[in-house]
Amino acid sequence: MIKLAIVIPYYKLTYFDDTLESLSNQSDKRFKVYIGDDASPENPERLLEIYKDKFEFVYHRFNENLGGTSLAKQWERCIGLTNNEDWIMVLGDDDVLDKTVVASFYKNEKIFYNKTNVIRFATKKIFGSKVKEDDAFTHPIWEDAADAFYRKFNKTSRSSLSEYIFSKETFLKYGFYNYPLAWNSDDRAWLDFSDNKPIYTINESCVYFRISDYNISGKKDNILLKNKSEIQFYKFIVFNKLNYFNNEQKLRLLRRYQAELRRFRSLKISDFFVLLYFYLKYINIRWIQKFFKKIMNKLFNGKRKHGKS
Repeated sequence: MIKLAIVIPYYKLTYFDDTLESLSNQSDKRFKVYIGDDASPENPERLLEIYKDKFEFVYHRFNENLGGTSLAKQWERCIGLTNNEDWIMVLGDDDVLDKTVVASFYKNEKIFYNKTNVIRFATKKIFGSKVKEDDAFTHPIWEDAADAFYRKFNKTSRSSLSEYIFSKETFLKYGFYNYPLAWNSDDRAWLDFSDNKPIYTINESCVYFRISDYNISGKKDNILLKNKSEIQFYKFIVFNKLNYFNNEQKLRLLRRYQAELRRFRSLKISDFFVLLYFYLKYINIRWIQKFFKKIMNKLFNGKRKHGKS
C-alpha cells in the first residue's frame, strides 16, 4: 500500500492551529506529518501538545534559519525528515485541508497509480482569517503539465504549493529549484516532477490556501526579488521547455521573458541575439523586424556615445 507524508515547513504560529485542526479532522488517518521548525522565534510545542494523540507527527527544530535565505532549501530539508513514504504533500503552516483530502487521495489510488507523478486538489482561498465564499476552483482531471502551467500563465487558472501531492521518487530526481523567495519554484517543480506524465486532479476535495500579510503571496515589499526569480524562471522555460508549447504559446512566453529582462535592466546585445535566435526559430516576422530595428538603434547609439567620448 502507498504511504503519504504531509510535510509542514513551520515558521509562524499565526493560523498554525487551523492547519493542525484540519489534520486532526481528517476522516482517514493514513498519513504521517513531519514538522520542520525553521528556528522560529515562535515555539509551537505547547500547541503541538494538544494534538499529540490526534494524529501521528514528528516535530524537529532546526538550529539555523534557512527559509530566510532559501525557502526552497527549507522545503527540501523538511522533506528530508520523511521516512519510507511514497508520496509527499508540502503543506503551508497556515493552509488548511478539508476533512476528506486524505480519504480522497486513497480513494483515487487505483485511478492514478503508475499513471502520474503529480496530483492536485481543488482549492479555495482564505483571506486573512476569512474563507472566500465561492465555488471551489477545479481543474481538468487529467492535464499535461505544460497545459496546466500555461493556463496559469494565461490567468485562467491558479496554483499553490499546498494543493499538490507528488511522488518522492520524482522529487529525488529533480528537487526544488532554488529561485529567490522560492517564487516559481513550485511551478517549475510540476513541469519537472510530472516527468512526461499528466497531472491528475481530485476535484471532490479542497485545499484552502491562505493569503495574508504573514506570507510571501500577501507581501508587497518583495518586488525586486520576485522580478529576479521571474527572469530566471522564464529563461528556464525558453531554454528547456519551449518544445512543450505550440507556436503561439512559445511566442508569448518569449515575450514574457523579454519583458521581465527589460523590467529589470536594459537589454544587452547578447540578449537581443539570444531572443532573435528563438524568434527566427519559430518565425514571427513582425517580432524579427522589431528586433532588427532595436539592434540597429542600440549599435548606432553605442557608436555615437563612443565617438563623443
